[in-house]
Amino acid sequence: MAQHPDLTAESFGPDTFTDDDGTLHPRVRGFGEAVSRAFLEGRGSEERRRRWVEHLVADRAVLRGMWEAAPAVGPGTIPVATFASFDKTLAVGGGRTVPLHMITDVTVSPAFRRRGLTRRLMTEDLADAAARGLPLAALTVSEGSIYGRFGFGCATTLHEVDVDAGPRFALRADVAAGLGEDPGRFTVVEPLEAWPAVQQVSAAHHATTRGSVERPQFYEPMLTGVFRHTDEGPDRTLRAVVHLDAAGTPDGYALYRPLGKVDGVHALEVSDLLAPDPAVRLRLWRFLAEMDLVQLLRFPRMRVDDALPWALVEPRAVRTTGTSDMLWVRVLDVVAALEARPWYADGDVVLEVEDPLGHASGRWRLAAQDGVARVTPTDDPAGVRLSADTLGSLYLGGVSVATLHAAGRLPGVAEAVRRLAALADGGPAPYCSTGF
Repeated sequence: MAQHPDLTAESFGPDTFTDDDGTLHPRVRGFGEAVSRAFLEGRGSEERRRRWVEHLVADRAVLRGMWEAAPAVGPGTIPVATFASFDKTLAVGGGRTVPLHMITDVTVSPAFRRRGLTRRLMTEDLADAAARGLPLAALTVSEGSIYGRFGFGCATTLHEVDVDAGPRFALRADVAAGLGEDPGRFTVVEPLEAWPAVQQVSAAHHATTRGSVERPQFYEPMLTGVFRHTDEGPDRTLRAVVHLDAAGTPDGYALYRPLGKVDGVHALEVSDLLAPDPAVRLRLWRFLAEMDLVQLLRFPRMRVDDALPWALVEPRAVRTTGTSDMLWVRVLDVVAALEARPWYADGDVVLEVEDPLGHASGRWRLAAQDGVARVTPTDDPAGVRLSADTLGSLYLGGVSVATLHAAGRLPGVAEAVRRLAALADGGPAPYCSTGF
């Protein structure tokens, strides 16, 4: 504690969130309040706190924090820095998923900034994840300039879109002909009733979608309408539609809520829309657009390579109103991580990775054949150099080697850069719609 003699570090896990009498530990309660305060939210209700603890227990989360050793004011149960993590899986392409260390609730009190508290908590947590054999870590961020120094790189991107659901929404004749008559059908149900179908479709989506993150437990109350964080209670506006295939098996769904009138027209917010089959996704969009009264669909988490604009007679009916980063990835085990993802050419290249925390540092020979790579340490000269955060951005294929090279983030011998591009660039754009 010499680095922070006025502070006390403590961590809590599923077996220590509550005291012996079953009540929430005061410092765990204070942790939740610190997070709410940092993200400019009001004080949480007992119901919200209960839902939060259910997630912590179900997902086996670990809370790390820093508390004042001798608070001058108050009992000091609210920490001055917070950090939470738990483990799930990440789909890396080719039908493969790998263990993923997920980080969230990283905050520092404005009265304790620039004292290295985030660095301390991050360094300890990543070291623990690496020691447990986790190949990758990830987080979603509120500010893009913070986490590169810890080896995280932006790996997936989302589009925020407005879809004109009026007369301009019409599928091209060739697209409509290709879809043909729907062999399945739609059913509109209550969100709670839709939950088994949502789980089934989500599992299929996760198994087949590069960049997909296994969803934490708190998605269940959120997607069933049982609890809405902002309402501190049931979500009374959420609606659900499920698409069933010819055999009656769920293969797509959309969750949506009315927004009232936006710019004078009736609008829906599409909260979640998943379907592994692109044809089913188009059918879901057409279903929503053809609902009575609806003239605008607003979706904040559209995949960057979504087919919808290209399927419409008027592609400008889909208007991108914003672009945002989503998943930030950090490689902890270079061999396990790079050997897990697919590769798109045969060949080899030597990479030199610079990692300020040391987890990915070294010189590595990547040799790929038939879509599979073998990665080994080497003393051979490096053909390409990159930082740990650049490796994280490159990992899921959300940005090309050429783009990173042009940005000055991937220097190297021209031929080696070309070989790496041939090996790494390919497959669909990664898509992650899961926040945490």
